[in-house]
Amino acid sequence: MNGRRYGALLVLLGALMLVSCVVSLGFGPARVPVAVVWDILLNKAFGLGEVHWTPGQEHIVWLIRVPRLLLGTLVGAGLALIGAVLQAVTRNPLADPHLLGVTSGATLGAVIVVLHIGEIIGLLTLPLAAFIGALLSMLLVLAIAARQGRLESDRLLLCGVAVSFVMMAAANLLLFLGDHRASSAVMFWMLGGLGLARWELLAVPAASVSLGLVLLLGMARPLNALMAGEQTAVTLGLNAARVRLWIFLIASLMTGVLVSISGSIGFVGLMVPHIARRLVGAEHRRLLPACVLLGSLFLVWVDVAARTLIAPEDLPIGVATAAIGGLFFIGLMRRR
Repeated sequence: MNGRRYGALLVLLGALMLVSCVVSLGFGPARVPVAVVWDILLNKAFGLGEVHWTPGQEHIVWLIRVPRLLLGTLVGAGLALIGAVLQAVTRNPLADPHLLGVTSGATLGAVIVVLHIGEIIGLLTLPLAAFIGALLSMLLVLAIAARQGRLESDRLLLCGVAVSFVMMAAANLLLFLGDHRASSAVMFWMLGGLGLARWELLAVPAASVSLGLVLLLGMARPLNALMAGEQTAVTLGLNAARVRLWIFLIASLMTGVLVSISGSIGFVGLMVPHIARRLVGAEHRRLLPACVLLGSLFLVWVDVAARTLIAPEDLPIGVATAAIGGLFFIGLMRRR
């Protein structure tokens, strides 16, 4: 794909994203007309227009759905980025933070804080615990999978699945042993959802995803080299072990922050990078921005389905992404 077509594709995806954001805000148990949504956004953002909507509509759109929408775009973008780089450094098309145990480790760290420790350092306690859990889980997977200093992609995937089961078993045990009233509240969060979205909670995930995108774009050439193979990377003078370490650290940090707010949302990092590669190719300076837009767009509409399919109940997003991702995984296995 040449530069002009790539630029046109990004503009198209960006336009679709903007339209989807406005239209999706009208969906939910209480429907709000798109024209009213647009007027509320203009009024709140720029002070334009006269108020002709009810206070209830303003509260629903601005205080509930807009933060939820923004969190969904951040989570979708972040998980898609993580999946793309993990697939590159492991050279495994089935790699994603869920299958490599990172999500389960972050979940375990967050459950320990929620049920047994508490917010000892304020709002940062939960993201920090999730990050530590994600990092320890990733390091454990690497330690088990390494054979004579080398990482085999199939072995890495199997070890990730095994460690993920162990981490989730530990999290479930803590839920069983903890306060059952708190456990029931945590269960919905573990299934994945955007119900915790608040304006004051968006700064940390926004900073995490933005910084992660900048750092990963800066490592696009090493990622391309690793995707081509270990020997190619060494020939180009690349320290493959150091690059992998940095990638795993960045992936663990982003996963920990996102899981601490949205819970366990699986398979986004598996599906979106494959779709993006079909559109723009495997070169990471082009792939990563496409993953950001596609991941955000995907999760925005999955969230619409989650809050409308069984309204007024809120379907956990992790259930929807697991169903879609499981079918995608089966199709990918049959093709390869």
